[in-house]
Amino acid sequence: MAPPQTQVQAPERSLDQRMEALKRANDIRVKRAQLKKDLKAGRVRIEKILEAPPAFVETAKVFDMLMAVPKFGRVKAARFLNQCRISQSKTVGGLSERQRAELIGLFNR
Repeated sequence: MAPPQTQVQAPERSLDQRMEALKRANDIRVKRAQLKKDLKAGRVRIEKILEAPPAFVETAKVFDMLMAVPKFGRVKAARFLNQCRISQSKTVGGLSERQRAELIGLFNR
């Protein structure tokens, strides 16, 4: 007979710790939003982001980054990811070297 499961709770955090975490999360959201605007406007190339992602992009979904590229919609972004055998839920930081290289290769065709 298996022992009963206990609920694991996150450690208690002080108000200062919670506020600092919220501030960091908001900073990341603002930077990502600006990056997506820059991608959409053509000021930044997706290949550069995938090649050497800034820290604030590491936890972003690759699919979301592709959606910010001009002329990319859900279907084209999904097709690119399928060609490279990458899950739509994969993060930029979680890409393997092979996946990263294949994805950049598709853009450089």
